[in-house]
Amino acid sequence: MSGGQSVAGEGATRRASEGRIGWLFDPALITVALASVAVVVAGGLVQVSFGTYSMTVGEAWRAVLDPAVLLDPRWLLNFLVGEGLMRSITGFQGELPELAHGTLIVWNIRLPRVFVAVVVGMNLGISGAIFQAVTRNELASPFILGVSSGAGLMILLTLVVFGGLSAFLPLIAALGGAVAFLIVYAIAWKNGTSPVRLVLAGVIVGTVFGSLQTALFFFADDINVVQSAIQWTTGSLTGTDWAQVRMALPWTVVAVLLSLAGSRQLNLLLLGEQTAKSLGMSIEKVRFALSGVAVLAAAASIAVAGIVSFVGLIVPHMVRNLVGSDYKRVIVGCLFVGPALMVAADVGARLGMGAITGADAQIPVGIVTGLIGGPYFLYLMRKRQNMGEL
Repeated sequence: MSGGQSVAGEGATRRASEGRIGWLFDPALITVALASVAVVVAGGLVQVSFGTYSMTVGEAWRAVLDPAVLLDPRWLLNFLVGEGLMRSITGFQGELPELAHGTLIVWNIRLPRVFVAVVVGMNLGISGAIFQAVTRNELASPFILGVSSGAGLMILLTLVVFGGLSAFLPLIAALGGAVAFLIVYAIAWKNGTSPVRLVLAGVIVGTVFGSLQTALFFFADDINVVQSAIQWTTGSLTGTDWAQVRMALPWTVVAVLLSLAGSRQLNLLLLGEQTAKSLGMSIEKVRFALSGVAVLAAAASIAVAGIVSFVGLIVPHMVRNLVGSDYKRVIVGCLFVGPALMVAADVGARLGMGAITGADAQIPVGIVTGLIGGPYFLYLMRKRQNMGEL
């Protein structure tokens, strides 16, 4: 090969590579990512600074960046994968080095809550984005398509009737969400599905399951059971720890990778069924598979935080307004904006009651996201020029 041909070949290879990853360097996407990270960091510092053991922001910052943790892979693995797996990986069998009291409080109790909020925000963001593409409806979300209602019903049923299974509540919640969407899909099926039938079926299933949830409250004799059920069905991050992070993180990674891999199919679905079919897509197989990814993401969130409403609706819409409708950018944008919204809402849930009433109490984060999401949902409805598109 001549020198000119070699240079031309290298140039073509470089351009192809830039085409594959160049979208990551979109200025709007980078701005959204940096702004979201700033919100997460600021909200996280607020979260780790408040509690029974009072700390200043400076003390909390030093505890988060304590070299005794960050430079010791044994401690990092102990938090992320658990002590048993850490010892298997490292072969270390002795006692871990002691940490300062403030560092232990921040890393054992306060930081996990921030990480759970990040994971839940990611999952709900990409779940809502996928559902909105599959149904070609920007008002779709796990909450509207019955997934959350199914999970809530199974949670209440377990707490009220099968109390002995409470230890498996996260898995039961995820199973309930998956079963609910299968019912929605079955109702919507008529020689295939359509976006309109999926949304209507989701409304039907959500209404029925919501009524059954209300009915189950009348069978609860223990007020503690009722309070626990309310906490699950309204979404809460109170009491979350590294066990919840370890439970949700693997499924989150799987859901993120699959959603990014399916971004091209999501873009084609938005063009309409006829266009997608003309390009060789098997509409029903792709729609069902992508819906499964969305259910997986939503279930991972429900399993650790309960039913957090409206995040799956708000986040994809915000991201599309900021970075455009290309689903590669939308998915990546949701991975940043979702955590920012969840961390900010959890700060409000933790500190809101104290700021308003002076009481040392917390409210479920789902109430805060509902207070944000309700007006935003109304704004989206008012913005639609033609509601017949639903």
